[in-house]
Amino acid sequence: MNQRNLAFLAATATSVIYGINHTIAKDLMPYVIEPYGFIFLRISGAAALFWLFSIGFPNEKIEKSDMLRFVACGLFGMTINMLMFFKGLSLSTPINSSVVITLVPVILLILSAVFLKEKITWRKYVGIGLGLLGALALIFFGIKKQNNAPNIPLGNILFLINATSYAIYLIIVKPLVKKYHSITLMKWFFLIAFVINFPIGFNEFAAVNWQALPLLIIGKLAFVVIGTTFFTYLFNIYALKQLQPSTIGAFIYLQPVIAVIFAVMMEADSLNPLRIGSAILIFVGVFLSTRKPKIA
Repeated sequence: MNQRNLAFLAATATSVIYGINHTIAKDLMPYVIEPYGFIFLRISGAAALFWLFSIGFPNEKIEKSDMLRFVACGLFGMTINMLMFFKGLSLSTPINSSVVITLVPVILLILSAVFLKEKITWRKYVGIGLGLLGALALIFFGIKKQNNAPNIPLGNILFLINATSYAIYLIIVKPLVKKYHSITLMKWFFLIAFVINFPIGFNEFAAVNWQALPLLIIGKLAFVVIGTTFFTYLFNIYALKQLQPSTIGAFIYLQPVIAVIFAVMMEADSLNPLRIGSAILIFVGVFLSTRKPKIA
């Protein structure tokens, strides 16, 4: 299998794992662990794994001119992104989170137009409008309370911030992907994120009675740390070496499909007309905004 096909496989595996994670992580918060404590566990665990894994790889020196970009990647890709997602998930639902995250390609397009001066056609403007309309409908009208979702509108807004932060990360990490090994990037990104997150999440992390946790709960926590963090970020950075950020963003379409199937199977969430309608608006918007024009 060639490198490009492996990159597609890595991107697919990432979306599948993320799709399952929407329900697994939701099931653990806030009864087992609070959101920021969960992020601290996730980041510290992944940082330890990447530094341990890096022993078998050459030790690359980071250029001074790249240090600020490294910090920005740790901030947007492993801090704001994760904090907003997990806090939002504790307030909203797995299906909502998986639908809003599909806005990443649209947000990537907007950011590319603002910062990279990429031209936006009328079709893309329509796509952006439909995608945002679907997200706003989900945020402001999906207000029916559920036992495990105390503040759905606020949670959905946090998902939107999460998606924006992740889109920023995909843009700023691309130049580094060409210069450094994937393991080098991940070990430093997560170390930076660990330092940033320590004062934010350590108290919630320390409040957990770890010795009293049953084996099933420990297994779910391990899935989030090892699967949803270590492997997904490793797969994603590998895929970015072969594919463009916009292509990686397109794989996010798989997340709601996997997330809905898994959430309904586990009876953790349910579909309703508003969610279906919002998802259709977002999917059509993303399709129009990311579709490449035909070359005559």
